Amino acid sequence: MLDDNTFDLRKYIRGNTQTTAVWLVLVLLIVFGVMRYDNFGGAYNIASFLNYNAMFIAISLGMCFVIMTGGIDLSVGSVAAFTSVIAAYLSPYGLAVAIPGAIAAGVAFGALNAFFIIAMRIPPFIATLATMLGAKGGALVISGAETIGVDWGSNFTKLGMEKAFGTVPWTILIVALLAVALWIVLEKTSLGRTVLAIGGSEDASTLMGLKVNRAKAIVYLLSGGCAGLAGLFLASGFGAGQPLEGIGWELSAIAAVVVGGTLLTGGLGSVPATIAGALLLGLVFNILNFENGRGTISLSAYWQMVIRGGFLFVVILFQTRITAEKSNAS
Repeated sequence: MLDDNTFDLRKYIRGNTQTTAVWLVLVLLIVFGVMRYDNFGGAYNIASFLNYNAMFIAISLGMCFVIMTGGIDLSVGSVAAFTSVIAAYLSPYGLAVAIPGAIAAGVAFGALNAFFIIAMRIPPFIATLATMLGAKGGALVISGAETIGVDWGSNFTKLGMEKAFGTVPWTILIVALLAVALWIVLEKTSLGRTVLAIGGSEDASTLMGLKVNRAKAIVYLLSGGCAGLAGLFLASGFGAGQPLEGIGWELSAIAAVVVGGTLLTGGLGSVPATIAGALLLGLVFNILNFENGRGTISLSAYWQMVIRGGFLFVVILFQTRITAEKSNAS
């Protein structure tokens, strides 16, 4: 039986300085944007911002669970591109077919990752690197290296282009429901405690009789499914399956997760903080776009990768120092 005092690292999450700082910076950036730019707080910008970043929140949520076990999933960007093509091909049949089809395709790649990592004992970095290349190649093969237009006569584009009840984009509503479900799993179930325990020490978790392999398989299936959902949003929101998209999305997801306070070594993580991390990164780029519009600066889209890399470097450096201090103190 689990000792709650041993594995209840979530109390530390809520008091984590980095997690608190992410929420604070997020609020300050929103206030800054509203005060500096016209229409920043307008309905169009808010809806566009949430609709676009729903893709990154989705893959970040899946990545959060993977990293909490001490693993990594480099395939999410390529899987999203692959599933966007699948969704585009299924679009003539409507959302009733495209939604389960795209998510199932993502879960299939997650199952492949789980098989390589658990059954064949291949390190997660190598295994997911292989599936990343496989998914990218598969997307190019089945699409002929071209964008695949969706069927505008079906209801497929409603998911990515319309709002639920005329207020909230369907994509962000779905992601919000997913986040609540995953928060409950992490906070209230034995699976959530097992995920954290594995990240703390996989060997100790095995010795305690925890179902380690099952939990690891579930998180990789979840990550694949979240990538499939992101690909569905991509095809529905942009009106095409895009095999060349998804480049660097895995870095965006990792950055969002780590900025949110999840340790890359595992054993510590938070669903709300991961969402805050994804929104923070997206908000930085949104503000930069407004600055470009004012003519204050002139940064191309390629600078987004530089900024993500800078965020990731600073946060990892911060985490390394905090971990070292805790180790020395103990």
